[in-house]
Amino acid sequence: MVVDSPKYTDWQQILDLLQQASMEQRDQLLFKVLLTHDEREALIARVNIVHELLNGERSQRKISELLGVGVATITRGSNELKHQDDATKAWLADFLAKNTPSVAE
Repeated sequence: MVVDSPKYTDWQQILDLLQQASMEQRDQLLFKVLLTHDEREALIARVNIVHELLNGERSQRKISELLGVGVATITRGSNELKHQDDATKAWLADFLAKNTPSVAE
């Protein structure tokens, strides 16, 4: 007897898919298919939240106002960062700082 089950069952499998799509230069297409417009916007907000929290120049309330998201969303991002070790946070802060898009003047 064959039991039906999903093909993809854990996070690492999804990461592997994303890495393979990136290697094939099809990551943008994959994200567009997998994520709705709202989910893509939420991901943009999440990256900005992490960047702002690691930057440490704004309060959570100011970040909330800047990004147009609720304070609870900022708090969830902050709580996730608290679970990371200092080396990971340092790498992430550096990575985001190095890859911050330039602002057109």
